[in-house]
Amino acid sequence: MDPGNWATDIQAGSQFGYALLWVVALSSVSAIFLQMLAARLGLVAGRDLAQASYDRYGPFGRVVQWLTAEVSIIACDIAEVLGCALAFKLLLGVPLAWGIVLTALDTVIVLGLQGKGVRQIEAIVLALIATMAFCFVAQVAITPPDWRAVAAGLVPGAPGHDRHDAVVLALGIVGATIMPHNLYLHSSVVQTRRVIGGARGTIRDTLALVRIDTCVSLFVAMLVNAAILIVAAAAFHATGQTRVTDIEQAYSLITPIAGGAAALLFGIALLASGQSSTLTGTIAGQVIMDGFLHMKIPCYQRRLITRGLALVPALIGVLWLGEHSVGRLLVWSQVLLSLQLPFAMWPLIRSVSDRATMGEHTIGRGMQALAWVLFAAITGTNLLLISGVAG
Repeated sequence: MDPGNWATDIQAGSQFGYALLWVVALSSVSAIFLQMLAARLGLVAGRDLAQASYDRYGPFGRVVQWLTAEVSIIACDIAEVLGCALAFKLLLGVPLAWGIVLTALDTVIVLGLQGKGVRQIEAIVLALIATMAFCFVAQVAITPPDWRAVAAGLVPGAPGHDRHDAVVLALGIVGATIMPHNLYLHSSVVQTRRVIGGARGTIRDTLALVRIDTCVSLFVAMLVNAAILIVAAAAFHATGQTRVTDIEQAYSLITPIAGGAAALLFGIALLASGQSSTLTGTIAGQVIMDGFLHMKIPCYQRRLITRGLALVPALIGVLWLGEHSVGRLLVWSQVLLSLQLPFAMWPLIRSVSDRATMGEHTIGRGMQALAWVLFAAITGTNLLLISGVAG
């Protein structure tokens, strides 16, 4: 739940009201499904997705997989840089360009967490997510929505206007919700719960527990994302502000509409979202580098590499295109995540469908069919966007 989620949900809510709420719900269900496949791979095969891809493909395929995975992490980190810089500006009055530079200091946070166990890092991320959840639940209470319209927004359908914008935002929501690098991450961290040489029942029991954990975690994430869109629809779309394309613009508009308390909660939640994504992105980067390149480097070094690669395009974008372009940069960073998704989904589905890899825990034909339908839907929508942009 990084700042990219915010940008897509805020723009979707302000421009289309509750009409794209079903995309948030369907993306969240898809994320749960894919994360459970990733967890199954890690628990049963004892290999994360990067390692499984390395085993399955030749040199060219490995390079393509590695590069696309790294691009997804950098795209996500660009969103974190811009989001945290905006939070510094909104809460402390720091100029946006300087805020971008200040985000490099989160390497100190990662350095402080080096050597900590997975459970401790999970607890920190959970606390940050809980902060976001509280802030947006409070904002929904402050700006009560039209609940009938909310229910109608859960029914799939395309908005009657601005179809291209709707496709862009829908793909942005998909990319921001599923996040390809999180499939690599989950298939790795879940192995801390793996029982080596466990009996059939033990593995199934562990899978069941992980399934519950995944469903609960991503359900909370879905509620937060839905709350962001609902707040944007209630505060902006319903009052005629249908072109709120920037988080800073949303912050300035929400103050007179919902009050200073809501605006303060907005800024705190934005900062928390950037920091939680920083931690998960760093670990995912280590998993990907180790799996594809067999390189192990300290967390803070990995953080420096990723943040350095993200700072440059973020600064260029703000200085060249102007601060008003931040919203567009955030949305398109999430669209880029959607474009990378098929490259992570393909080896994941192939791996969990392979009896030589998964044994008796190979997914059934029904789950395989569902996985490939999801793959085709995301790939097809990506191609639709590419053809529209190229045309």
